[in-house]
Amino acid sequence: MTISLPTSQDVAWELCPACSAIVYRPRLARDGHVCPECGHHHRLSAADRLATVVDDGSFVPAGSRVRSGDPLAFTDSRPYTERLEQARRRTGLDDALVHGTAAIGGRRVVVAVMDFAFLGGSMGSAVGETITRACERALRERSPLILVICSGGARMQEGALSLMQMAKTAQAMRRLQREGVLSVCVLTDPTFGGVTASFATLGDVLVAERGALIGFAGPRVIAAATREELPPGFQSAEYLAGRGMLDRVEPRDGLRPLLARLLSVTAPATSAPLAGDGPSPVVRDPAELTGVLTPYETLRVARDTRRPTALDYIWHMCSDFVELHGDRLHGDDPAIVGGPGVIDGTPVMIIGHQKGHDTEELVRRNFGLSHPEGYRKALRLMRLADRLGLPVVTLVDTQGAAPGVGAEERGQSWAISECLAGMSELSVPVVSTVIGEGGSGGALALALANRVLMLRHAVYSVISPESCSTILFGDPAQGPRMAEALRVTAPELLRLGVVDGVVPEPPGGAQEDPERAMGALKAAVLDALRELSGLDGDELRKQRYERFRGLGVFEDE
Repeated sequence: MTISLPTSQDVAWELCPACSAIVYRPRLARDGHVCPECGHHHRLSAADRLATVVDDGSFVPAGSRVRSGDPLAFTDSRPYTERLEQARRRTGLDDALVHGTAAIGGRRVVVAVMDFAFLGGSMGSAVGETITRACERALRERSPLILVICSGGARMQEGALSLMQMAKTAQAMRRLQREGVLSVCVLTDPTFGGVTASFATLGDVLVAERGALIGFAGPRVIAAATREELPPGFQSAEYLAGRGMLDRVEPRDGLRPLLARLLSVTAPATSAPLAGDGPSPVVRDPAELTGVLTPYETLRVARDTRRPTALDYIWHMCSDFVELHGDRLHGDDPAIVGGPGVIDGTPVMIIGHQKGHDTEELVRRNFGLSHPEGYRKALRLMRLADRLGLPVVTLVDTQGAAPGVGAEERGQSWAISECLAGMSELSVPVVSTVIGEGGSGGALALALANRVLMLRHAVYSVISPESCSTILFGDPAQGPRMAEALRVTAPELLRLGVVDGVVPEPPGGAQEDPERAMGALKAAVLDALRELSGLDGDELRKQRYERFRGLGVFEDE
């Protein structure tokens, strides 16, 4: 059987470059230019791309027109000026970038979109200037910046001036971050070279379209230089996400909804958090905390896999939550989850240790024992919250930091110490709650806060009682005795000043009535945020410093 392939005159059909399926063009357009057979995301023009990410009819192009000149009088097989004119005629664009203002989910943004059809989306002087102007406009208007990127890299025909656009755009993006204006970079296929190594990877949030190839040097260049076989999926969005370089990988039809949610959950609150209904549930007097459980029995309740996890609390407390991923260095640690969310109208950055309810999830999340990349992810999100003016809420539930050769080689101690020091510098309110087991520096790394709370049947300790017993007695059998000696329970820790308040739990623990327990925690967090809302950055840092400065029992001689 012979199949005739479409010709240039047969405009109703198109050959998918990924699977070689012959696709009916009207259907391809209806599907957002995603192959219905294999899911390959075809490249889009700037106009088509705008139609996929901004609200219909909302785009208003910038008034100025920026075009690259010919600073080198460059000629290869043809003069650069001829190539520019041909690209302008073919695309209808002045250069490889379109920018202006638009709305996404009804929220105003500054948006810039690259078009690969214009000289491979390469960055010359015009692209660098336009990106910089977009950053400056976003800063001037205090509007989020959305960049949609598709580029082969720097534009060779402009020589060193093209190279300088990397510095120009990088400093513009950093200035935007320093001033607390959200930037989101959407990386599409392909994103390479000097564009990737400058503004494209400097966004507060990095989102990649499914299947996009992203890197510095191209795969063929790398293979030729190293003479090595490249790993499967090398430089794909999914490959990079697995190595902590991206926050999200989304299908094309998921980009606009995700951007709309991001804009919504990161918008600074216009008023202080509202007080909850009725009195605060937080207990501040140890004498009010009575119970019949021994410390070790309390520990067993805290470890019960039926207890609500961090994600359970997050989704109960937040009307929306956008999980972000990766430490931008090594990987994404599923033992720590985090991202912006909204609690009763108050946008926050919420971060927590995540364990799980079943064996599969417990193993996948390493029982909540975080590796260095987890703490680096947490600190990255806290610093993003600081720039955007979002309070930080953390949920602590871990026996400690992950032990192991890999964790040590990747700098476990350095990651924890940087997390602690970074939290001390935040200029936004920080509220931490121990929801299960708070173990060692792995727990404290998320708990250097203005307000530290714990649930009634949670525990918090320098070491697990079993490990303490093993070190002191040679076996873990003295764990119950050590649990009592270490004073790991809420009444003792409240008496010592380690925690500021205790959130009551239902009889038998949060696992016996999760809805009630989660409601109490939400009320306690909102109450703490309301108490801290009147303090400025300097006051919050000072209060946090003095809170921990005053802890300890010692004698002066």
